[in-house]
Amino acid sequence: MIRVQEQDFDVGAELARLTEGNTAIGGLAVFVGLVRDHVGSKGAGGSGISAMTLEHYPAMTEKMLAEIEAEAQGRWPLEASLIIHRYGRLEPGDQIVMVAAASAHREAAFEACQFLMDWLKTKAPFWKLEETDQGAQWVDARSSDDAAAARWVK
Repeated sequence: MIRVQEQDFDVGAELARLTEGNTAIGGLAVFVGLVRDHVGSKGAGGSGISAMTLEHYPAMTEKMLAEIEAEAQGRWPLEASLIIHRYGRLEPGDQIVMVAAASAHREAAFEACQFLMDWLKTKAPFWKLEETDQGAQWVDARSSDDAAAARWVK
C-alpha cells in the first residue's frame, strides 16, 4: 500500500489497518522519519531548521514507490507493506515518512523495512527545501544514503 499525501498520519491506526485480520503476520518492522530541527550534526555547527518543504511530481513519485514496494515483495515473503510519504511544508517534529513491512518472521520484516527506506531515500523523486537560519537551501543527495542503498543491489 502506497500513499503520498499532504496530511499527517496516525501510526497506530495505519498499523492496525495494515495488519487487520492477518494472523499469518509474526513480525512487523516500522520506520517513521521526522523533520529534525538542524542540518548535519548539531554539535558540529549545524544550522537550525525552521521548516522543510517537500515537492514531488505525483505520477512519477507514485510509480517509483510502487516499483520499490514491488521489489521488496519480490525479495522477501511479505504479508503486507506500507509506504506513506508526505509533501508540503513541514516543521521540526512533524512526521515525514512511514515505512512498514510485515512478514511471518522478524528477519524478513526487518530487512524489507530497511530496504524500503534505503531505496526510497535514493530512488523516490522528492525534492527538499530546508528553511534555515542562513536562508533556504535545497538538500543534495547524500553519499551515505547511496552507500546504504548499495548493499541491496543485486
